[in-house]
Amino acid sequence: MKKYSKQNAIYQGDCQDILSKLAHKSVHLVVTDPPYFLDGLGDTWEKGERTSKRATGSIGGLPVGMRFDPQHGLKLQEFIKNVASLLLPVMLPGAFALFFSQPRLAHRMAIGLEEAGFEIRDMLAWHFTARAQAKAFSMDHIIEKMPLPTSEKQEMKQLLQGRKTPQLRPQFESILLAQKPREGRYIDNWNSYGVGLIDTNVRLDGKFPSSTIFVDTFITEEKAVKEKYNEHLTVKPLRLLEYLIKLFSDKEQVVLDPFLGSGSTALAALTTGRKYVAIEINKSYIKIAKKRLAAFQEQGLSSSHEEKTQRF
Repeated sequence: MKKYSKQNAIYQGDCQDILSKLAHKSVHLVVTDPPYFLDGLGDTWEKGERTSKRATGSIGGLPVGMRFDPQHGLKLQEFIKNVASLLLPVMLPGAFALFFSQPRLAHRMAIGLEEAGFEIRDMLAWHFTARAQAKAFSMDHIIEKMPLPTSEKQEMKQLLQGRKTPQLRPQFESILLAQKPREGRYIDNWNSYGVGLIDTNVRLDGKFPSSTIFVDTFITEEKAVKEKYNEHLTVKPLRLLEYLIKLFSDKEQVVLDPFLGSGSTALAALTTGRKYVAIEINKSYIKIAKKRLAAFQEQGLSSSHEEKTQRF
């Protein structure tokens, strides 16, 4: 079977089908934000289009993202293991893979990646503040529904003293740094494939690259600036992706995102002088991604944008 080898291309479909058709040893870096199968999906485990486009609201009486089911984590681990197993053949030896993750699910992703054959090299933290919303909720509404006298309900509330469910205010998102096993020493692998070493000249604050990325301080848009037509729920800041791509790859290399969403990874690859290969199952998101990429290609890489990215 002939393998897909086209660059700067978006493939529509389930990544588990498309990845097996990509050319082997053709990818220098993977950057992706895989689905966690939590928000908007209730108790079901489905891939593909979400059943809801809402970022807030309730599922089965609980706020979105609050339902806790250990089985979801185990299924995510198995899903990531399957995807990672398909990623390994298309990546060059020693190539890096960056997986965004909800902090409480990062260990499941890490185990899935390891079971597939990746090495976990580190965990990065994308720190943010302005968009952090406390998700913990009190027991008052549950107490009110209990078949108890009003006086007992009030007493129970007073005894709890405002205690809430165990969700602290989120201040960071995890980014797992995985690596395909290299061939020989680091220098041998680099000489053969041009991957496996990081570019420590890429700086956000003039200091050596850190495992904590303070987006609110060093990258101007803490929350991604979205076009009016972009309906994707979890768009990542373009500057953040540009920084990661520069740190873990080189110019003219190929960046793969098997869960493209609205196209931010592909766009960041182009703005940093790389090429991209992307996969997305949702046709409406592909339309958004292509619109964003077309707008960039029409405008070209302006000198002002070059000046902004030079600080990396």
